[in-house]
Amino acid sequence: MDPNSFEARTRELLEELHASGTYKPLRYLTGPMGAAVNIAGRGEVICLCSNNYLGLAAHPEVVAAAHDGLERYGAGTASVRFICGTFDCHRELEETIAAFSSTEAALTYVSCWCANEALIPTVVGRNDVIFSDELNHASIIDGCRLARPRERLVYGHGDLDDLDAKLQAHADADARWVITDGVFSMEGAVANLRGLLDLCRRRDARLIVDDSHGVGVLGATGRGTAEHCGVLGEVDAITGTLGKALGGAAGGYVAGSRDLIDLLIQRSRPSLFSNALPPTVACGARKAIELVRRDTALVDRLRANIAAIREGLGKLGFECAESPTAIVPIMIGDEAEAIRQSERLLELGVWVVAFGYPVVPKGKARLRVQVSAALTDEQIAQVLEAFGEL
Repeated sequence: MDPNSFEARTRELLEELHASGTYKPLRYLTGPMGAAVNIAGRGEVICLCSNNYLGLAAHPEVVAAAHDGLERYGAGTASVRFICGTFDCHRELEETIAAFSSTEAALTYVSCWCANEALIPTVVGRNDVIFSDELNHASIIDGCRLARPRERLVYGHGDLDDLDAKLQAHADADARWVITDGVFSMEGAVANLRGLLDLCRRRDARLIVDDSHGVGVLGATGRGTAEHCGVLGEVDAITGTLGKALGGAAGGYVAGSRDLIDLLIQRSRPSLFSNALPPTVACGARKAIELVRRDTALVDRLRANIAAIREGLGKLGFECAESPTAIVPIMIGDEAEAIRQSERLLELGVWVVAFGYPVVPKGKARLRVQVSAALTDEQIAQVLEAFGEL
């Protein structure tokens, strides 16, 4: 076999991953996502690796709403929205998202990855400049790659001075787009949206925020990083997901001005060339948002669980960076060692995933603990006992 062929290259890479202990196996679940899950061949374990932050993925009211959507609308549209129409459930969901985000309008996509790849290339012009935080999510990076601006620049993580210098150096651009995660998924760090917005207003730039890990988690009423930073309704465009805190099924969205959303309807390729969300997802996600808006009980419980786990890990000697988010990274460094520790925790009945290259830079492997409102006090005690054993 030619050593440069695709088959040979692929086999060599897979063998290297197995030999180095960095191969990532898939786990198969035999039941719903919750605070505890059943893994095929492992049995029941406490789940600390899900984005099911509010425990809504299998909430009875969310499941019932999804069933209702299936009964009323069937499995799906069977084509794209501008060809065969938009179902009532999509319009209702988008109105709910806009109200929740304090924006004029919203548009849904099959994932937030698609939302980022729809928004950025559609709004960025040929004489525009993009400024992207160096720790932004891969979907933002790919969205920027699909755009055709005059220039794409990366600024230091959360570094407003670096960003300001770059904005001033490109003051002659037609438009300047600053793009950041609200919550950085591997670090649990929160973007300084007030500082970013003040800078953008001063330098006549626009701000795009991907709040996939912030919505449902941060803010007094769970409306995300903008509410947490006191700038709700001020961000130019927000992208987010329905596949994490807001029901956990799938789907993403862009929330912004009516003109922005109308432009995306007319020009964004992921909307023009792919089907709308399945009605089951649209109806379930709308119910999930309604549950968050009804009262703050789930958000309050999540905060209490985050505090308990952070305090417990700290007492055990683990260094956890301060953060109000549900993401608690534990730095290990070596990827193989991180995977070994993850396997040991699984043996102890706690599922925590190890992250290494290419998800994070080489030498910065970590365990990422993700907290859910669904965890009971007893389960949190079991988690801390397992980490004590580790």
